[in-house]
Amino acid sequence: MVDFKDLFSRQSKEYAASRPTYPKALFEFLAGLVEHRELAWDCATGNGQAAAFLAGYFDSVVASDASKKQIENARAGPNVRFAVFPAEKPDLADASVDLITVAVALHWFRFDDFYREVRRVAKKGTVIAAWAYGLHSVSPEVDRITQTFYRDVLGRYWPAEVRYVENRYKDIPFPFPQIKAPNFQIELEWDIHNLIGYLYSWSGTQKYIEENKSDPLEMIYPELEAAWGKEHAKRKVVWPIYLKVGRL
Repeated sequence: MVDFKDLFSRQSKEYAASRPTYPKALFEFLAGLVEHRELAWDCATGNGQAAAFLAGYFDSVVASDASKKQIENARAGPNVRFAVFPAEKPDLADASVDLITVAVALHWFRFDDFYREVRRVAKKGTVIAAWAYGLHSVSPEVDRITQTFYRDVLGRYWPAEVRYVENRYKDIPFPFPQIKAPNFQIELEWDIHNLIGYLYSWSGTQKYIEENKSDPLEMIYPELEAAWGKEHAKRKVVWPIYLKVGRL
């Protein structure tokens, strides 16, 4: 099996529970680009949320991840087949896939190996879409705290690949003729406990805890709580989506 950076298995349950959900409009757009809707491959599916959306548009979906623990905590519809294999070595037939999606994972891949397999499994005209999302926004007061946490507290604990996300996927290798896409964003109504769970799911947070045997969120929680307001108040949280779409 191809080696991969397993940064999320340890907190796979938290990851599944705390990650933002993508807008349905994103999948409506992607499904509208393909001529046939027989098979979609959601690569590095994580908690399976993208696969669950795709299941509403395609006859079948293969949702794969190199992490067995991620797959064990993933959920989707009856026409989704979960499988454990790395992005660079998919157990898929040649020329079998109509749409390939990679949600918040492309920056971890071995690009040349992955794209060779993309070309192998894709039909003529297959669409590939990869996206990530940036730092969330709540309010100037909350954003200042979480941005400082991201940059100053966790700075050296982030893997180098995160720079692709910080650069909004502008410089990530993507060797396909690109399709212009609308701007999408995630919008959710969260309370402070949802946000804290999300911050715990960050790989940088987990790396900090592993190396220091202490909880970095304790540093910011009192200030964050004060900035948030009432403990159980719901506030709108917004993430920009950085999307690449191409056709083979």
